[in-house]
Amino acid sequence: MTVSRARQDQPRPRPGRPRSEESRTAVLRATSELMQEVGLRAMTTEGIASRSGASKATIYKWWPNKYAVALEAFLSEMFAEGANPDTGSAHEDFRIVLRGVTRFYASPSGRVFAQLVGEAQFDPVVAVELRDRFVSSRRKLVRAVWDRGVARGELRSDVDPEAAIDLVFGPVMYRLVAGHAPLDDVAADAIVDVAMHGLAH
Repeated sequence: MTVSRARQDQPRPRPGRPRSEESRTAVLRATSELMQEVGLRAMTTEGIASRSGASKATIYKWWPNKYAVALEAFLSEMFAEGANPDTGSAHEDFRIVLRGVTRFYASPSGRVFAQLVGEAQFDPVVAVELRDRFVSSRRKLVRAVWDRGVARGELRSDVDPEAAIDLVFGPVMYRLVAGHAPLDDVAADAIVDVAMHGLAH
């Protein structure tokens, strides 16, 4: 799924001297390139500094560690969120949105996302940022799809909406992390079809 450049997803200012926008952009660009080339774990602050032309001291003045730089670079690189589909059918809306998620997860950016999810298990700063600035905004979109479906009488009103969202979107995250099954449009459609058997009226 693509990601919005909405204000809440923009980098949060850190205390200290204001950043040079040119240097900040160079650091984030270098970080994005290195994540694609060598991966999150192998990437180093030294490598970021060398490629961007910024000093390590400057980088550490703005970010606490390389993972914080990586997360900001990841969020900054994502494309504008597609419009809420609102086709008049919750089943179709879920199908469209889940197809977008699977395409994103199958892309190079999806592989970076999987690495960030892994690092979030050990770094509480990355975990909070990833949850608050990425996951929460995506779930708001999906919750809107759910609420419309309930209001139209298509979906069950006696089901916990958060559990329902997990039921539809959890399988593709599992596939991203476990790598045991495809991430494509066919998979997305099959997951939505199965979920709707239990969630639709």
